[in-house]
Amino acid sequence: MIDAIEKNLERGIKLLNSITDEQYSDKTVPPYYSSIGANMRHILDVFTCIFKGLEKSCVDFSDRERNQLAEEKTEFGILYFNDVISQLHCLNTEDFDRVIPVTDDLGLGKLTANYTVGSALIQAHSHAIHHFASIGFIINQLGIELPDADFGYNPTTPKKVLVG
Repeated sequence: MIDAIEKNLERGIKLLNSITDEQYSDKTVPPYYSSIGANMRHILDVFTCIFKGLEKSCVDFSDRERNQLAEEKTEFGILYFNDVISQLHCLNTEDFDRVIPVTDDLGLGKLTANYTVGSALIQAHSHAIHHFASIGFIINQLGIELPDADFGYNPTTPKKVLVG
């Protein structure tokens, strides 16, 4: 599990290493006017919620860091990615089956449900892929090349076959 998550997060680092701070923080693309950096920071905040939750024995996905520097500067975004990857490697396989209460605001107030740590990590990973797809739209609109062909694609998505 950790290897798959790390491989996906490294795609984010690869993108950040290939763009400028101006591209990273650009909020001009409609309809949401959200930057690459805001999406990247949000992705990493979700993982950080899990790590903080393990220490407190409860995860709250609505209690995110929202580090402005990680949202605006690629250098700080890369540091945040590396910190999350480092924390992933501190987890033990036995941790994945640990049950932990998880709270989030689904739009009508906060709700809490029991997850395993593994299921929370899977949710965070799927969430990252979803946001990478949103980022793919933004970078396309900004004329930036995708860092690789699988950026933003869920592994279960059928590959489009071009017939000539």
